[in-house]
Amino acid sequence: MEITADWLKAAPTRRVFEALETMERNGSRFVGGCVRNTVMGRPVDDIDLATKLVPEQVQSALKAADIRAIPTGIEHGTVTAICEGVPFEITTLRRDVDTDGRRAVVAFTRDWAEDAQRRDFRLNALYSDGTGKVYDPTGMGFSDAQSGQVVFIGDPDLRLREDYLRILRFFRFNAWYGQEIDAAGLTACARQSSGLSRIARERIWRELTKLFSAPEPQDATAAMAEIGVLTTLMGSRLLSTSRLGKLVSVENQFHLSPDPVRRLIALLPRDTEYIHDVSEALRLSNRERDRILAWANDDLPDLGQEEGAPLLAGLYRFGPQAVFDRALTAALDHGQLPTQHMLSTCDTWQSPDLPIGGDDALAAGYRGPEIGAALKRVEDAWLASGLSLSRSELLALLKR
Repeated sequence: MEITADWLKAAPTRRVFEALETMERNGSRFVGGCVRNTVMGRPVDDIDLATKLVPEQVQSALKAADIRAIPTGIEHGTVTAICEGVPFEITTLRRDVDTDGRRAVVAFTRDWAEDAQRRDFRLNALYSDGTGKVYDPTGMGFSDAQSGQVVFIGDPDLRLREDYLRILRFFRFNAWYGQEIDAAGLTACARQSSGLSRIARERIWRELTKLFSAPEPQDATAAMAEIGVLTTLMGSRLLSTSRLGKLVSVENQFHLSPDPVRRLIALLPRDTEYIHDVSEALRLSNRERDRILAWANDDLPDLGQEEGAPLLAGLYRFGPQAVFDRALTAALDHGQLPTQHMLSTCDTWQSPDLPIGGDDALAAGYRGPEIGAALKRVEDAWLASGLSLSRSELLALLKR
């Protein structure tokens, strides 16, 4: 088994690999996603290496080759090399000494098979030497990658008890690479799902973000719901996961990139109290939480088919993101797609300022609370006109 790829031949890759090989011949291999994705014909974003060298030797080898070395996770054996602006994560071969479901105590090893056995899925335990020769210590990683099977290495319950975040990784990798969800892995995730309570909530949302970024995450998400994982993470008020599939279809029709927050929105009822609960459960950022709350605002109309003044008024009052999100998700309920013009208007919207202000109201004789009420009256008329009334026309309205 051999692979060929541009990344394997690229100058930065060759420099890093040869620096390690200079320290110990045949002591380093590429591993994980770069090998897996190449076997599957997918793009490669990150290049990781496994090595028999201990971190101090890795740093020495990189320094000798004038390559920057950053000890990003040196206590676990990881050094990041930066070569010609390209990062390479280099990790010493390891075996687990002790695990508690969140973190592992590791010991370094020189045994490739030991290193492979501590990984999560067989298709992630593929290694390649500098010539592209593929090594498959589990004996099934290569075939899994070719057929799109996400299967735990060894006993799935044991793999999950080592790190309960692997429950979510199982669904994430199925969303990205799986053709059919492995039944043994799925039932193990169901048995071990309570262990997710031991995982930091920030890590959970980070993993869900990666899952929701997959081109078509609906089947993996439905499987999560089927075994109760979604309820464990976000409570019992989630809507049907079929809505996520409908949203993906709408996104595809408009050639929209995957948006993890919008895909989360598709699963949520428009209930601000529940949205606050989910935001806390997942440790969403304030910006993410506020975006979802804006989408759920009861005063925000469904503007997907609206043009002219109603659309402009909605954009002015609620912002383009809220209008955009509501239009797309409203289509899941009534089946009426937003217009392309409406989506384009959201995309290019620059909110204008009301052409008159408080000084104008004072000059017109208003005082105290009258000022706000008068400006609100004029603003409503301006919005009803589709923002077409001029400053002189608005001043005339103000003086009436």
